[in-house]
Amino acid sequence: MINEHPFFKQACYIGGLWSHADDGAVIEVTNPATGEIIGTVPKCGRAETTRAIESAYLAFQDWKQTTAEERASLMHALCDAIMDNHDALAEILTTEMGKPLAEAKGEIALGVKYVRFFAEQAKRIDGDIIPSPWRGKKILVSKEPVGVTGAITPWNFPHSMISRKLGAALAAGCTMVIKPASQTPYSALAIGALAEQVGFPRGVVNVLTGSASEIAAEMCENPNLRKITFTGSTEVGKTLASAASANMKKISMELGGNAPFIVFDDADLDAAVEGAMISKFRNSGQTCVCANRIYAQAGIYDAFTEKLAAAVKGLKVGNGLEPGTTQGPLIDARAVEKVEEHIQDAIGKGARLVTGGRRHANGGSFFEPTLVADVTSDMKVAREETFGPLAPVFRFESEEEAIARANDTEYGLACYFYSQDLGRVFRVMDALEYGLVGVNEGLITTEVAPFGGVKDSGVGNEGSKYGVEDYLNIKYVCLGGLGG
Repeated sequence: MINEHPFFKQACYIGGLWSHADDGAVIEVTNPATGEIIGTVPKCGRAETTRAIESAYLAFQDWKQTTAEERASLMHALCDAIMDNHDALAEILTTEMGKPLAEAKGEIALGVKYVRFFAEQAKRIDGDIIPSPWRGKKILVSKEPVGVTGAITPWNFPHSMISRKLGAALAAGCTMVIKPASQTPYSALAIGALAEQVGFPRGVVNVLTGSASEIAAEMCENPNLRKITFTGSTEVGKTLASAASANMKKISMELGGNAPFIVFDDADLDAAVEGAMISKFRNSGQTCVCANRIYAQAGIYDAFTEKLAAAVKGLKVGNGLEPGTTQGPLIDARAVEKVEEHIQDAIGKGARLVTGGRRHANGGSFFEPTLVADVTSDMKVAREETFGPLAPVFRFESEEEAIARANDTEYGLACYFYSQDLGRVFRVMDALEYGLVGVNEGLITTEVAPFGGVKDSGVGNEGSKYGVEDYLNIKYVCLGGLGG
């Protein structure tokens, strides 16, 4: 039982104390695989958020003075504590979110890699001495932590989405107030409990559950919070960015996607099918970088579709805690309804159902892995992000057509293509308007590379050395009176 774990918390972590909402209000958290209530968390609002920011602001005054080595030491200790409790944390994650246990374990391991990477990166936050155009003066450039940061994270990766934000903030010398999704709060609260266990000073890490609108509003308006990092829908991200910019706060926005997955005639079809399965059906298709539109060139269209269908039929749907499960439930009933809507729209406009297409016999929010063929650009799956286990396969004729159709979207997060023609590889990767490009690879996320989109998919980057920069301010000092 996950409630037996010492870091399973049903209270918020504010200023080093575990507390509840001022009015005692709570939010029920449900296991999407069983429909059972796991527990509750506080439904906090603006008042509690104000206190969390105040605690983080007070802690920042000391935390920003720590050395990179001191910060890195605590961050490594947090990573050790997470890995010491790897199995238990994965069980919590699977129970509240639904993904297979093996995927949950992989997510936690990746989150640890982010924090460890940033722990080492803390020692590489360098400044500059710029040659001065004036005699007797020095030009110095230093990098300083932004200050208190607010992180608003989604339900689909409740551990790793926090880790790559928190790791960068801590490395830079910032403190953080974390607002996890109400569907999956326990992974975040566990991070708070482990941060407390390893000795992070009070107020450096705060975890706040509750009303998204009230907490976000306070983050956007409170002058003591200087940066907001958000992962979620483009619609909500634009609203947050507008509110934050009214108070000139720094922002990082990792928003929606509509990833194309292109298979050219010269591709290795077996590799392409493997990549499509990883990209499309990982986390039941509930990722912002998953293949939303699969384009297969006419010469290999039928062969690729047949191979992909065979792989899709091999997926095992079930409770993520059950051995052998490769696809868990969707997060809730609304997610199921959206998948159904996209399937019905496609079939109604002439698409061919190859496999799946219905709610799974398990009931609840389980859905059959689905493949539809002969999909066209007038269908909803061509324009909207499905966020579920639906693989639509489009047919195309030429390289130019594939590029044009791939770029025909307001989104620009991730894209993928398969080809063994070296010239084509360079042409296509240069032409695609995306922040992330996978060439002959369906899974490209790593802590050492930047993660961020263009167009309506967001601003800023997470991961890599570039991810730390979003948590730093640059200060220029002109030092005069040196003679000459």
